[in-house]
Amino acid sequence: MAHDGVKHDYHLVPASPWPLFGSFAAFVLTAGGVMWMKGIFGEPKHTWWMVAAGFVLVLITMYCWWSDVVKEANAGDHTPVVSIGLRYGMILFIASEVMFFVAWFWIFFEMALFHHVRTLSPIDDVANAWKTWPPKGVEAVPPFELPLVNTLTLLTSGTTVTWAHHALQTGDRKGAKIGLLLTVLLGMLFTSIQAFEYHHILTDHLFYNPESTNSGLYGSAFFMATGFHGFHVLIGTIFLIVCLIRLMNGGFTPTKHFGFEAAAWYWHFVDVVWLFLFTFLYFTFGAGWGK
Repeated sequence: MAHDGVKHDYHLVPASPWPLFGSFAAFVLTAGGVMWMKGIFGEPKHTWWMVAAGFVLVLITMYCWWSDVVKEANAGDHTPVVSIGLRYGMILFIASEVMFFVAWFWIFFEMALFHHVRTLSPIDDVANAWKTWPPKGVEAVPPFELPLVNTLTLLTSGTTVTWAHHALQTGDRKGAKIGLLLTVLLGMLFTSIQAFEYHHILTDHLFYNPESTNSGLYGSAFFMATGFHGFHVLIGTIFLIVCLIRLMNGGFTPTKHFGFEAAAWYWHFVDVVWLFLFTFLYFTFGAGWGK
């Protein structure tokens, strides 16, 4: 079936080293993260070389693997049947990401509503838990300062990426380039603001209170959710930069642009997750409305 003379709607991918190489890169990056946070293999905490090596290997995997997929698309291998498979694959990938954040929200609500000792009725338990979350002595990030700016930034980026997608569908390549460039810049702005917010939290020790046994729960939940979301924003920004480069080099047509479409789906997913994080992590619980 793989012979050149056989004509069919399916594309048989040649043997590729990138799934195995990418798994190794992910392992190095994970082990490097543990080394930086805890110290392993005889190395002390904050040893950065392994996490840097893992990050570089992941970038190499992304570049080489995406390059192969782009070459397949340019060669006409992405037939309508193959395109359906690509769409299903992207949908399932985003669904798996959704389930990760669903799991996080589950445990966050569990900690927020039932973190104290249960001595009263269930209704009183929840009411009193609401009043003591975040834990005593933990100063939450004000929701209507940097978090609100970041919310408006991401919502605006969702608008610009939709503009770019619509412009590409109608053959307006100039509009598509402008919209995509603005989306990339807004993604970079979001990451910069979040880095500044992290610096402020760590410098002022907002989430640390040695007298509270639950302060670590709130801080861990905050950094887990916003950190993973920030990493998704970084990956999505790289995804969009690749699409912008392809667009600048003459790639994509009004009918053949699934790479850009997949990037837009991913970006909208990032937007929606942030809205939930802002609503519950910053606004509902972080602002201490139950106090």
